[in-house]
Amino acid sequence: MSAQPIRTLHVDRIPVHVFASATALGQRAAADLAAILREAAQAKGEASVILATGNSQLTFMEALRVRDDVPWEQVVIFHMDEYLGMSEQHPASFPRYIREKLVDHVHPRAFYPMHGDAPDIEAELARYAALLEAHPADACVLGIGENGHLAFNDPPADFETEEAIHVVDLDRRCRMQQVGEGHFASLEDVPRQAISLTVPALLAPGRVLAVVPEQRKAEAVRAALHGPVTPGCPASILRTRPHVTIYLDQESASLLG
Repeated sequence: MSAQPIRTLHVDRIPVHVFASATALGQRAAADLAAILREAAQAKGEASVILATGNSQLTFMEALRVRDDVPWEQVVIFHMDEYLGMSEQHPASFPRYIREKLVDHVHPRAFYPMHGDAPDIEAELARYAALLEAHPADACVLGIGENGHLAFNDPPADFETEEAIHVVDLDRRCRMQQVGEGHFASLEDVPRQAISLTVPALLAPGRVLAVVPEQRKAEAVRAALHGPVTPGCPASILRTRPHVTIYLDQESASLLG
């Protein structure tokens, strides 16, 4: 039996589940994703998912990799961003995170990493966009940044682009978050650019699960759910899509009232 929320809010078009802890949040989100992947695999013979990285996703990753009801042999995994110029051997690499936290444990049908250090970045963007088109994602599991970003789409985000993936400039608050999470020693060490799926690409899958624990996300959560829908708070766009579910813990929901 999956963890149950202690309360559920409805904001505009979406449910917002609040859990007693980050652990319970991760367990429920993992259970919900497992059901989506099972259904897709049964219907099509393959399921595809886009996953986020970062410290906020750790309890979700821990819960997902120990489930015995996911048909991993039929699952294709994508991720949503990577630092420009970064090797997968770097400790802060997001493909490395996905491998260490999930792929090496569950052995899916395929994992498609972004190559941040590709010699031809335009060719890399085209390669990844083609893979996404060949394996349309059934679900996207994303987080919300401290500045309200989705993937590395910092404010003001482009809600209208027809591109699936692009190169972005990282703002100072986003880069400081990476330092605060312990991935880099100083702001100067954090790359200034990254490859990121676009906001429309993140919202394109049939289901979007926003996994957002921790007190440091409370301000961004309040802005996203109670402020205006605006590119100045990229996560606010989530409220306009009925296929989105948001998972919070008591800390990240603490400013919602």
